[in-house]
Amino acid sequence: MADFVRGGVLKPKVYLETSVISYLAGRVSRDVVTVANQQVTRTWWRDGRSDFELYVSRVVLLEIGAGDLSVARSRLDLVREIPRLDLTQECFLLAEELLQGLALPRVTAGRDALHIAVAAMNGVDFLLTWNCRHIANAVLIPRIASIIERRGYRAPVLCTPPQLMGR
Repeated sequence: MADFVRGGVLKPKVYLETSVISYLAGRVSRDVVTVANQQVTRTWWRDGRSDFELYVSRVVLLEIGAGDLSVARSRLDLVREIPRLDLTQECFLLAEELLQGLALPRVTAGRDALHIAVAAMNGVDFLLTWNCRHIANAVLIPRIASIIERRGYRAPVLCTPPQLMGR
């Protein structure tokens, strides 16, 4: 995959996981923590995303296209111009290895492992998510990186929008 250069500067690659797009397009929550996360996500989208090359995958498209039709359209509109990363058989194999190596349940973590695998296999620098259960989880991150690196790939930095707002 070609690296993007603007003004002679190589921009880091960011894979947008479904939860970030959902926070951008979702109705304002009644939960105070979720509202704060939505706000910081929208701030990053407005002020920080231009510092990065953004990517999604077919897995993201599948997830954001589900549910309430009007909200799904809003989510899909947000990513219309964002390039899609390749989803290969190797991605599925790495996702399976992550599930087994982390002892995660396939039903609730299968797509989460696939997001990580797609980002790693496509050389993405950051995987941006609000999923702190199976993805941006401080206990799992070193184990995720170890599994990915054993296969000869570089693990993306798994982070939330406020962690990617530094300048």
